[in-house]
Amino acid sequence: MIIQGEIPASFLYESEAVVAFNDLTPQAPVHILIVPKKHHSNAAQTASEDPEVLAEIFSTAEQLAQKAQLDGYRTVFNTGASAGQSVFHTHLHLLGGRSFVWPPG
Repeated sequence: MIIQGEIPASFLYESEAVVAFNDLTPQAPVHILIVPKKHHSNAAQTASEDPEVLAEIFSTAEQLAQKAQLDGYRTVFNTGASAGQSVFHTHLHLLGGRSFVWPPG
Protein backbone atom coordinates (compact mmCIF):
# COMPACT_ATOMS: atom_id res chain seq x y z
CA MET A 1 0.00 0.00 0.00
CA ILE A 2 2.98 2.32 0.57
CA ILE A 3 4.30 1.66 -2.94
CA GLN A 4 0.87 2.46 -4.40
CA GLY A 5 0.65 5.67 -2.34
CA GLU A 6 -2.25 4.46 -0.18
CA ILE A 7 -0.14 4.87 2.97
CA PRO A 8 2.12 7.96 3.00
CA ALA A 9 5.86 7.44 3.36
CA SER A 10 8.97 9.44 2.54
CA PHE A 11 11.26 7.33 0.40
CA LEU A 12 14.92 7.27 1.41
CA TYR A 13 15.73 5.59 -1.90
CA GLU A 14 13.86 4.78 -5.09
CA SER A 15 14.86 3.05 -8.31
CA GLU A 16 12.84 1.40 -11.07
CA ALA A 17 12.75 -1.82 -9.05
CA VAL A 18 12.87 -0.98 -5.32
CA VAL A 19 11.98 1.63 -2.72
CA ALA A 20 13.27 2.15 0.82
CA PHE A 21 11.70 3.96 3.74
CA ASN A 22 11.88 4.07 7.53
CA ASP A 23 9.88 1.40 9.33
CA LEU A 24 6.75 2.83 10.95
CA THR A 25 7.44 0.81 14.12
CA PRO A 26 11.24 0.73 14.39
CA GLN A 27 12.93 -2.03 16.36
CA ALA A 28 16.38 -0.37 16.26
CA PRO A 29 17.74 3.19 16.03
CA VAL A 30 18.03 2.65 12.27
CA HIS A 31 15.25 0.45 10.86
CA ILE A 32 14.71 0.77 7.13
CA LEU A 33 12.50 -1.39 4.92
CA ILE A 34 13.69 -2.12 1.38
CA VAL A 35 10.84 -3.29 -0.82
CA PRO A 36 10.63 -4.40 -4.45
CA LYS A 37 7.98 -2.60 -6.48
CA LYS A 38 6.96 -5.82 -8.19
CA HIS A 39 4.87 -8.07 -5.95
CA HIS A 40 6.38 -11.24 -4.57
CA SER A 41 4.92 -12.85 -1.46
CA ASN A 42 8.28 -13.45 0.23
CA ALA A 43 12.04 -13.48 -0.23
CA ALA A 44 12.10 -17.09 -1.45
CA GLN A 45 9.69 -16.27 -4.24
CA THR A 46 11.72 -13.18 -5.16
CA ALA A 47 14.92 -15.24 -5.25
CA SER A 48 13.43 -17.80 -7.63
CA GLU A 49 11.47 -15.43 -9.86
CA ASP A 50 13.48 -12.18 -9.78
CA PRO A 51 17.03 -12.80 -8.46
CA GLU A 52 18.38 -9.54 -9.88
CA VAL A 53 15.88 -7.61 -7.75
CA LEU A 54 17.01 -9.53 -4.69
CA ALA A 55 20.60 -8.49 -5.48
CA GLU A 56 19.47 -4.87 -5.81
CA ILE A 57 17.74 -5.07 -2.43
CA PHE A 58 21.03 -6.08 -0.79
CA SER A 59 23.11 -3.49 -2.66
CA THR A 60 20.57 -0.85 -1.62
CA ALA A 61 20.94 -2.00 1.99
CA GLU A 62 24.71 -1.48 1.79
CA GLN A 63 24.29 2.01 0.26
CA LEU A 64 21.79 3.04 2.94
CA ALA A 65 23.96 1.62 5.74
CA GLN A 66 26.90 3.68 4.47
CA LYS A 67 24.72 6.78 4.21
CA ALA A 68 23.56 6.23 7.81
CA GLN A 69 27.24 5.78 8.82
CA LEU A 70 26.60 2.37 10.31
CA ASP A 71 29.76 0.43 11.12
CA GLY A 72 27.70 -2.76 11.14
CA TYR A 73 24.13 -3.76 10.46
CA ARG A 74 21.71 -6.68 10.27
CA THR A 75 19.46 -7.65 7.37
CA VAL A 76 16.35 -9.71 8.02
CA PHE A 77 13.74 -11.35 5.82
CA ASN A 78 10.80 -13.00 7.59
CA THR A 79 9.56 -15.68 5.21
CA GLY A 80 6.22 -17.25 6.14
CA ALA A 81 3.79 -16.61 8.97
CA SER A 82 5.53 -19.06 11.30
CA ALA A 83 8.71 -16.99 10.92
CA GLY A 84 6.93 -13.77 11.85
CA GLN A 85 6.04 -12.48 8.40
CA SER A 86 2.91 -10.33 8.72
CA VAL A 87 3.08 -8.37 5.45
CA PHE A 88 3.07 -10.77 2.53
CA HIS A 89 5.09 -8.66 0.11
CA THR A 90 8.85 -9.17 0.11
CA HIS A 91 10.66 -6.65 2.31
CA LEU A 92 14.12 -6.58 3.83
CA HIS A 93 14.63 -5.09 7.28
CA LEU A 94 17.89 -3.13 7.56
CA LEU A 95 18.66 -2.70 11.27
CA GLY A 96 21.55 -0.88 12.90
CA GLY A 97 22.73 1.74 15.32
CA ARG A 98 22.85 -0.48 18.38
CA SER A 99 25.82 -2.45 19.73
CA PHE A 100 25.43 -6.19 19.52
CA VAL A 101 27.24 -8.33 22.08
CA TRP A 102 27.42 -12.10 21.80
CA PRO A 103 26.92 -14.04 23.87
CA PRO A 104 24.44 -11.89 25.76
CA GLY A 105 25.00 -11.19 29.42
